Amino acid sequence: MSDTIADMISIVVPVFNEQESLEAFYKELILVIPSLDRNYEINFVDDGSSDRSLDILKSFSSKNKNVKVFSFRRNQGKSEALTYGFEKSSGDYVVTLDADLQDKPSEISKLLDKAKKEGFDLVCGWRKDRKDAFNHIMSSKIFNFLARTLWGVKLHDYNCGLKVYKVECAKSLRLYGGLHRFIPLLVHQQGFRVTELPIIHQKRQFGKSKYGISKIWKDLPDMFTMFFLSKYGKRPMHFFGIVGGAFSLVGLLIIIYLYVFVHSLGEAITSRPLFFFGIISLLGGLQIFFTGFLADLIINISHKHDKESLIKYSSRER
Repeated sequence: MSDTIADMISIVVPVFNEQESLEAFYKELILVIPSLDRNYEINFVDDGSSDRSLDILKSFSSKNKNVKVFSFRRNQGKSEALTYGFEKSSGDYVVTLDADLQDKPSEISKLLDKAKKEGFDLVCGWRKDRKDAFNHIMSSKIFNFLARTLWGVKLHDYNCGLKVYKVECAKSLRLYGGLHRFIPLLVHQQGFRVTELPIIHQKRQFGKSKYGISKIWKDLPDMFTMFFLSKYGKRPMHFFGIVGGAFSLVGLLIIIYLYVFVHSLGEAITSRPLFFFGIISLLGGLQIFFTGFLADLIINISHKHDKESLIKYSSRER
């Protein structure tokens, strides 16, 4: 990329109501950065915090020209915060790290070396010995098991906050809602190389976790969305056509049955509940079918193929 600064690392830190940990986090991060042996920038993205987080971040920026602070007017979610941080990053590698200090900044160098020496586009932290509440650990294990089973990307920890990206990999992501939990899958589907490394995980020392037991119920709809997008996002007719066709066929068979075996005997069929079920199935199936047809048309008409993002290598003409 033309705006990429050689031998530079961009550190993206999403922040939401982390006033208790920010001072300690920043102090530890700054101590680690010299060991990375490269230029750096730190992009803090305040996700509409209601505590003193933004004021603390501004104090970091006023003392260090390499610290940039961006703040949303209201809480948008971690996905949007990460996407904005990626857009503002100008290093050749991008590191994401949560500000709660459960993942240690000293682990960055290990992931960065893995990415640089072995050519991986994304290296994820794996909280192998996780120091969280039992319900958090179990919900995470269930989520990771389902993700591995559904998509076959063999990672133990999809949602660790500590990750190292090549900049083109990070900037390819357009996250929203709960899609930050599926980052390894999203980049894998684009053809990037993904791996993971065990990292040290610490007990939360500051504040409270933003995720309660309800997290697992939030994960399930996001997982369904990801499953649909990954399988049918570019070919919705393959889903809606099959479902709509099945409903229409059932409705049509019911109407044929009633006409041949009931109406032909002189009995009225329009008063039968089965007749109404057949009509509803037939019309509902046709509606689902044409919904898929319209979705296919919209995608094919409006979708602009960014071929440059798919190119891994291109020789330049002399």
